[in-house]
Amino acid sequence: MKTLTVSVVTPDGPVIENNYDMVSCKTETGELGILPGHIPLVAPLTISGVRLKSNNSADIIAVNGGFVEVRPEKVTILAQSAELPSDIDIERAQKAKERAERRVNSGASDIDLMRAELALQRAINRIDVKEKA
Repeated sequence: MKTLTVSVVTPDGPVIENNYDMVSCKTETGELGILPGHIPLVAPLTISGVRLKSNNSADIIAVNGGFVEVRPEKVTILAQSAELPSDIDIERAQKAKERAERRVNSGASDIDLMRAELALQRAINRIDVKEKA
C-alpha cells in the first residue's frame, strides 16, 4: 500500500516525520482528507488537531495555524507551533484556558479580544488533542 511522507515543521525545528496512509486536517475552508496521490495544493490551517493514520493506528498532533503543502507523495505542515500529545501539560493547558476565558468574558476595554480568543482556541485544542491521544 502506498504511503505519504508527513513532515511537521515549526520555527523551532521538526516535530515529526514519518510515513502515514492518510492525513486529516482542518483548513480555513474546511476539513481536508489526504491520501497518497492527492493533487498538489497549499492551504492555510486553523488551530486544530491533525490526525495521522497508519495501518490500524492513528496519531494526533496539536497544530496552531500555519500551512499545509500537499504533493502526491508528501505532506508538509509548516506550523507556528505544534505539539505531540506526550508534550502537552494538561494542567498548564487548563490554566491557560481559564485565563483566556476570564479575559474574553471580562469586557474590559484594555483587553485585546482577538488575542484572548486565539489563546482560548489554542488551549482548547491542546486539551482536545491530549484527551484524544
